[in-house]
Amino acid sequence: MAGDFPFVLIWHAACLEPVGEIRLKRALGAETAGLEITADRGEGGIVMRLRGHVGIDSSPRLRDQLSSTLRGPAPGTVIVDLTDVPYIDSSGIATLIEALKIARHRDTTFCLRGLQGPLLHLFQITGLLTLFETHGYASASSAPKVS
Repeated sequence: MAGDFPFVLIWHAACLEPVGEIRLKRALGAETAGLEITADRGEGGIVMRLRGHVGIDSSPRLRDQLSSTLRGPAPGTVIVDLTDVPYIDSSGIATLIEALKIARHRDTTFCLRGLQGPLLHLFQITGLLTLFETHGYASASSAPKVS
């Protein structure tokens, strides 16, 4: 019986983590919030504006949209505007990194614009900010922002 205790404790801790994450998502409103994606083609490329939460529920749709945009006729530049995104989780970040890899493989410039507040801080402290293009597409709002 004493030999089973660490196994039970580890199993119990592993089972609690997803429940805590679900509770946290509900508290933040991420589970029920939708994501609006609009894309406009301009002279310099495509601007995708996101509005809402980028999380486990919405990132597959974002992944599909980015993938079809990047794998279609070469857009030259794809700018993802995150000005109206108050929340992003690891699945959303993974989606942006996957899109960046596709863009680099296709010689397409991939930029983020409108990172601010907690999102900007998240990208800074994780070192992700250095991966994305940051020149020439600055947001009109207050600095510092990432293009």
